[in-house]
Amino acid sequence: MNIEQPPSAKPYDKPEGERRGLVIVHTGNGKGKSTAAFGLALRAHGRAKAVKIYQFMKVPTARFGEHRMFEQIGIPIEGLGDGFSWKSQDLERSAQLARDGWQKARASILSGAYFLVVLDELTYPLIYGWLPLDDVLATLRERPRDVHVAITGRRCPPEIIELADTVTEMTKIKHAFNAGVPAQRGIED
Repeated sequence: MNIEQPPSAKPYDKPEGERRGLVIVHTGNGKGKSTAAFGLALRAHGRAKAVKIYQFMKVPTARFGEHRMFEQIGIPIEGLGDGFSWKSQDLERSAQLARDGWQKARASILSGAYFLVVLDELTYPLIYGWLPLDDVLATLRERPRDVHVAITGRRCPPEIIELADTVTEMTKIKHAFNAGVPAQRGIED
């Protein structure tokens, strides 16, 4: 490890532009995409901003740690999916759930009622061909000026990356699962 001196001067200039809603993407094969988006949701909620979270792959009855906590503090979170595709008994049903869920998410974005709308795992129904990319892009472009949208999932389409204001790629360096350690409740649920 190299030891560095802390900066003695501010390492950046304050931007001069106007504040506005952002499209924020967390993608890549590393862990932390949803966690980062949930952190944004908590930050916004802590500032008394309206937040809505949609999870495109989780079932509506999901009770993971984030669901329990968001319910306790009053952040609405909604599962729109049918679970992991490899567990699905009917992929056409999964596709229809994604399309129906997108209509809900789209309405929330365009309503202007929310400061932040999180579209967790949106990339999967896009790359599976279940949702029309053009409609998603049009919605992101047409959203009210002050609405922020956070999108998560692996292999984010390049068209969304191009449109986004902030994109972070999570890179897997190593993962306990690859060493035979199962998912840990409270960490990966």
